Amino acid sequence: MEKQLLFEKEKPGKALAVLALPTVASQLVLLIYNLADTWFIGRTDNPYMVGASSLALTIFLAAAALSNVFGVGGGSLMARLLGQKKEDEAGKVVLYSIAMAVISALVFSCLVLIFMDPLLKLLGANENTLGYGRQYAFTTVVLGTVPTLLSMCMPQILRNAGYSKEAGIGVILGSALNIGLDPLFMFVILPEGEEVLGAGIATLISNVISMIYFIVVFARLRSKTVLGLPKRIEKISRENKKSLYTVGIPAAFSIFLFDLVTIVFNRLAVGYGDVPLASAGIVVKLERIPINTGLGVLLGMVPLVAYNFGAGNHKRLKNISNIARNTIIIFSIICSVLFFIFAEQFVGAFISDTETIDYGVNFLKGRCLALPFMMVGNHIVNYMNAINKGQVSFILAIIRHLVLIVPIMLIMNSVWGMDGLIWSQLVADVLNTIVAIGIYMKVNRSIIRDNDQQKSHPAMIEKTEDNNGAD
Repeated sequence: MEKQLLFEKEKPGKALAVLALPTVASQLVLLIYNLADTWFIGRTDNPYMVGASSLALTIFLAAAALSNVFGVGGGSLMARLLGQKKEDEAGKVVLYSIAMAVISALVFSCLVLIFMDPLLKLLGANENTLGYGRQYAFTTVVLGTVPTLLSMCMPQILRNAGYSKEAGIGVILGSALNIGLDPLFMFVILPEGEEVLGAGIATLISNVISMIYFIVVFARLRSKTVLGLPKRIEKISRENKKSLYTVGIPAAFSIFLFDLVTIVFNRLAVGYGDVPLASAGIVVKLERIPINTGLGVLLGMVPLVAYNFGAGNHKRLKNISNIARNTIIIFSIICSVLFFIFAEQFVGAFISDTETIDYGVNFLKGRCLALPFMMVGNHIVNYMNAINKGQVSFILAIIRHLVLIVPIMLIMNSVWGMDGLIWSQLVADVLNTIVAIGIYMKVNRSIIRDNDQQKSHPAMIEKTEDNNGAD
C-alpha cells in the first residue's frame, strides 16, 4: 500500500496533521461556500429569500447525508481492511460504495421532485418563502443529488485511503467555483427577484465539475491503489456489507437527525415571525465555522484510527484519538469566546436589517456556548465509526437528538419562550456530553478486554474471524 508508512510508522501528531490539515482547509472552504449563498442572498436585504434558502438547504443537507452511508461506512471499512492487509476486499468495497451512492441519489431526487411542496411546508415554508424554496430545492436536489453525493462520497473514500490532499483539492475546487458563480448567476445573468434560483444553479454547476474531478482522480490512482470506478454493483461478503451499513447508516442517520433538530428549531423560530427565522438561519451558518473545522480534524483522524484498529495497534490508535479530541475542544472554546464578544459584528456581516441582527445576536450568544460540549460528542461518534461500532454511533445520535435536544427545545420554548429556545442547545449538549463520555469509557474497556483475550487465544480469534468473513 502506497500510504502504509503514514498509517503505521509516522508520529501520531504528524500523521494526523498530514490527513487533517487538507481536510480542515477543504471543510473551511466548503463552509465559506455555504456561507456565500447566505451572504449573497442577504445582499438583497430580503429576509424571505434568506429564510427560504435556509429551509431548502435542509433538504440539500439531507441528500448530502446519504453520502455518509457509503463515504463514511465504505471508507472506514476500506481502511480497516487495508490495516488487515486485505487489499482485494477493500477494492471491492470501494466499487460497491460508489455504485450504491449513485443509485441512492437517483431515488432521493425522484422523491423530492414528487413531494417538494409538502416537504418545504413541513420545514416551515409559507406563502412568503415557498416559491424561493422551490427554486433552490429543484436545482440543488432534484437536478443535483447525483453530483452532490459523488462529490461528497468520493473524497471521503480518498481520504480513508490516505489521499487527503487530493480529496481536499476537489472539495476546494467545487466550493471556490460556487463562490465565483454565485454573484454571476444571481446579479448578472438572472433578473432581479431570481437570486435564490441563481444561487441554486451555481451550486449545481460547481458540484458537477467537482464530481468530474474526482472521477478523473479515481481513474488515475486505479493502477496503484484499491481505488476504482464501478462498472456494476460489486459483490462483497455478508460480513463486510453488514460492517459498511452498521457504520454508514448511523453516520447518515445522525445527519438526518441534525436536520430534524434544525426543522424543529426553524418551526419554533418562525412562530416568532419570518425575521427570527432569517436570523436563526444566519446563526446556524456561523456555527459551522468551528463545527466544520472540528469535522475536518475528525475526518483526518478516522482513517488513521480505522487502519490501526484493523491492524490491532491500539496504543497508536489511542494517541491519535486523544490529539484530535484535544485540538477540536481548544479551537471550539476560542470560537465560543469570539462569537460571544463580537456577536453583532458576525451577524451584521450577513445582513444590514437591524431587526434581523438583533435577533441573530441573541441566538448566537446563547448557542455558541454549547460548541465545546458538541465537539466532545462529535469526537466520540467519529471514533465509534472508525472502530466499527456503528451501533454505538446510532445510540449516541438517538440520545443526543431525540432524547435530549428536541424535547428540551420544546419544553424550554414553551416555558421561557424565545430565551428558552436560545439556551436549549447548551442544556442539551452538556447532558449529552456526560452520557457520551460514559458510553465512550465503557466501549474502550471492552476493546481492551477483547484485545487481551485475542493475545491469550490468537488461534481461536483467527478462526472466528474467518467464519465471520465467509459469504
